Amino acid sequence: MPASDPALAGHGLGAPTNAPLPDYVDALLAAASYLTQEELAQLIHAWQVGAAAHAGQMRKSGEPYITHPVAVAQVLAEQGMDFKTLAAAILHDTVEDTPLTAEEIAADFGQTVADLVEGVTKLDKLKFRDRQEAAAESFRKMLLAMSRDLRVILIKLADRLHNMRTLGAQSAESRRRIARETLEIYAPIAQRLGMNLVKAELQDLAFAALHPWRYAALAKRIREQPLVRREAMIGIEARLAQQLAKEGLKHRLIGRVKSPWSIYRKMLEEHKSLEQVLDVFGFRVIVETVADCYHALGIVHSAYKPLDGRFRDFIAIPKANGYQSLHTVLFGPYGAPIEVQIRTEEMDLIAERGIAAHWSYKQGGAGGNSPLSRASSWLADLMDSHGGTGSSMEFLENVKVDLYPDEVYLFTPKGRILSLPRNATALDFAYAVHTDVGNHAVTARVDGKLVPLRSKLASGQTVEIVTAKTSSPKPQWLEFVVSGKARTAIRQQLKQIGHEDAVQLGLRMLESALEAHEASIEKLPKGRLDKYLAEQRYPRLEALLADIALGNRMPLLVAQALAGGDEGEASAMRGQPHEALAALGKDRILITGAERGVISFAQCCQPIPGDDIMGFHTTGKGVVVHRMNCPNLADYRRAPERWVDVGWDSDVSGDYATSLRVEVDNRPGVLAQVAAAIAQAESNIDSVDYLERDGSVSVIRFGIEVHDTGHLDEVIRRVRRLAVVHGVERL
Repeated sequence: MPASDPALAGHGLGAPTNAPLPDYVDALLAAASYLTQEELAQLIHAWQVGAAAHAGQMRKSGEPYITHPVAVAQVLAEQGMDFKTLAAAILHDTVEDTPLTAEEIAADFGQTVADLVEGVTKLDKLKFRDRQEAAAESFRKMLLAMSRDLRVILIKLADRLHNMRTLGAQSAESRRRIARETLEIYAPIAQRLGMNLVKAELQDLAFAALHPWRYAALAKRIREQPLVRREAMIGIEARLAQQLAKEGLKHRLIGRVKSPWSIYRKMLEEHKSLEQVLDVFGFRVIVETVADCYHALGIVHSAYKPLDGRFRDFIAIPKANGYQSLHTVLFGPYGAPIEVQIRTEEMDLIAERGIAAHWSYKQGGAGGNSPLSRASSWLADLMDSHGGTGSSMEFLENVKVDLYPDEVYLFTPKGRILSLPRNATALDFAYAVHTDVGNHAVTARVDGKLVPLRSKLASGQTVEIVTAKTSSPKPQWLEFVVSGKARTAIRQQLKQIGHEDAVQLGLRMLESALEAHEASIEKLPKGRLDKYLAEQRYPRLEALLADIALGNRMPLLVAQALAGGDEGEASAMRGQPHEALAALGKDRILITGAERGVISFAQCCQPIPGDDIMGFHTTGKGVVVHRMNCPNLADYRRAPERWVDVGWDSDVSGDYATSLRVEVDNRPGVLAQVAAAIAQAESNIDSVDYLERDGSVSVIRFGIEVHDTGHLDEVIRRVRRLAVVHGVERL
């Protein structure tokens, strides 16, 4: 390289390249020592370009801004990433925050580096309604770029990690916001990509930022574990090492302490104190081959008794991120459980670095189970969902759902393994198989038994989906699916098949509201409707009607504007009594329950055909139907302009959810008797929950499906006839 770089002169950086390098650059070069001499020289050049571009910019900590992107590159160098990723990391903020352009970067370092920088760049230059929307759109852009090159997310994770390490310079509010975002999005992404070391550090740093006192107290208690427990762990380690060596098994035995965040989560989830969380310590056994893993498992089980039901084989059935290991929990001295993980060196590398291992160690990079392959499949599914989401916020919501840390592993009848989020239902499984299978699903066969689509699944079950060409998605499905793919596919299909329903309902609602002004769409003065549509930027009337049905436009206000009145008159109705309904029109809107996507039924009171009902206009949801005696209606009296006078059409069909509170004798076989009585009345049971339970009496909640109030009455009569039943009432 020349003594000075003329290209940098315009940026104010023309110092000789043989001048001593700053300590932070030396640290980067030391971490990146695996690169060639030519690549290291180019890395120094990238720093020079970045330093010139960021000249005069400072971090909130008071350090020159360039120290941050160089630190990000160092994080990636410690993961063994390639030169292009490190160069892009050094330059990742230049396009966003400096005059340097992507074209200049491409000319100097190649198109790949420029594309990586572009993928990481946020959308701050665009205008959004709020910070949430901006963050969501930025996130969507990042994932789109990530689908083209996974190194984008590696840079973003390293960027977030360094920002978390230096979070102290931010305000208290910013620290909490960034920490929450880290826990909700970035740590789960790191886990989804198999990068457990990065995930664990992000979680602990976020925990320390959100709850500094709790973190400090917990970390101190972990360090100061009772001496007797520490001595026991040393004894366990010695015994395990001795037994493994005795069998002639080449191994590495590593003792470890769980992180403060993982212990804190366990304390919260299991409602335990630190003293009650006994498995703070654990061991990892690293061996040479897969066969050695199972050999080592036998050895540790002979040394200490395993706890029943606590063994997991992630080698035979890897996690969705490619993680492989044997997990077992042993019954140690003093009754403390000991978690032991057993895996090969390659599995350990993948467990710690995830997809980053592909660039540092090329082994197994193309295999179907490699983190890279699995991450690419996951992203492909996300991109499929991207096409069906209407907004960045919806897309972000779906991604968050798919980032659940816990999974269930299920089998198709042909033996294919599918991983789904915890609490996944048979319907989630149907959409995981194929979107068309989900759209036409009728019921499911789990381990040979027919079950409803809302049934939750457990690991190891074999699931077969029964379909029918005439079946189609229902709005109720959105209430129990948990996977982002299923939710997006249902919403997309409902939008397609529900548009006509929305238009028809919106027309009825607008006509009803116009009646208060002795008007109708046909009677409006010539040109008034077209003028209103143009002012509100609706391409046609159908779009306005659909918006009304979905709750995005109040029919009362639209009618007021079209009739030539003052919208303030309509707004003045807020807070008026129930009689304000009369102003919405004389005709009650009759519903069949089949108005997909625009009519839903409130879970608080679960209305069914035959009930006296009213509707409440809710933005984005359409009309939510409540029973007239619903206790929540008192809250809605403050907004009578959102009320919709609805009733049941004579042509109502289908099953509707409701709940029964049943008081019974507390003795064996009672639950079966009540369930049989409900079944005899031709009603399906969706859920069963014990509300109260003592020595003699139990109170059980049954979630059931009925056709109407007459059908419900029949169910109640049959249940009441049972001698073991003390009382039945609808909830």
